[in-house]
Amino acid sequence: MTVAVLSKHVPIQPTRRTRYGSFEVTPISPHIGAEVRGVDLSKPISEELMADIRAAWADWLVLAFRDQRLDREAHKAFGRRFGRLHVHPMHHGRPDQDPEILVVKTTAQSAYTAGEGWHTDVSCDPIPPMASMLYITETPECGGGDTLFANMYMAYEMLSPAMQDFLGGLTAVHDGALPYIGSYKSTPPEGGYPRSEHPVVTRHPDTGRRVLFVNSGFTTHIAGLHRWESRAILDMCFQLLQREPKLHCRVRWEPNTLTLWDNRCTQHQAVWDYYPYSRYGERVSILGDQPPTS
Repeated sequence: MTVAVLSKHVPIQPTRRTRYGSFEVTPISPHIGAEVRGVDLSKPISEELMADIRAAWADWLVLAFRDQRLDREAHKAFGRRFGRLHVHPMHHGRPDQDPEILVVKTTAQSAYTAGEGWHTDVSCDPIPPMASMLYITETPECGGGDTLFANMYMAYEMLSPAMQDFLGGLTAVHDGALPYIGSYKSTPPEGGYPRSEHPVVTRHPDTGRRVLFVNSGFTTHIAGLHRWESRAILDMCFQLLQREPKLHCRVRWEPNTLTLWDNRCTQHQAVWDYYPYSRYGERVSILGDQPPTS
């Protein structure tokens, strides 16, 4: 495998493949994200094709499958090829909806758009989802409504060795009340929304690579530190995503696009730049099989 040096501030990164046995991909950025065309996810997926999808997903972390025609059952069936499906904590207030489908709908009447701000999906859970797949069928007539993704392997690797060592010994609290009550103004279920403590630096269970695992959507504080110390460290981590666009790719949605991302090593942010137009999609998430570990 060949490698390329990004800059003196960024570690050496592997050159990722673009050709797989069943398809080719078009990179969205050099370090994260690729588009896949010519694959029909509504049809039975062979073991060979599934192995290629998993390989491309491991290489690129985010895959955008264009030109899909999926009903809910096909969407969920593709999700189940990765594992058991997740039920979102806010489903308790939506008993009339399919518990395995999260509707992502923004109109001129919406008080907010889901995911506006850098986050990892439902990191407040004791075992957060390992992956999510959002299927967008309606895009704004004016354009816009993109989603940004960030490579959190790279975010960790951009830190100094001293900072890596320091953060590696810390844990942080992820609280569902922060977005679900604080931002979305929802009514919590009996007992409240999930609240969990995870390492600040985790190790990806498949690749073994280290990941910076704190996010502004759910992480409230670092355990064992004074509040002002915790705030300074978290702000440093959060600002890294905003300061370093080389961490990002930008998925430009087309109708009937399904995007799959690895929730264990990425963050993402929905861009609400299309008011008063609408965007509609549905998300399936896949349960992790173990809590985040360092």
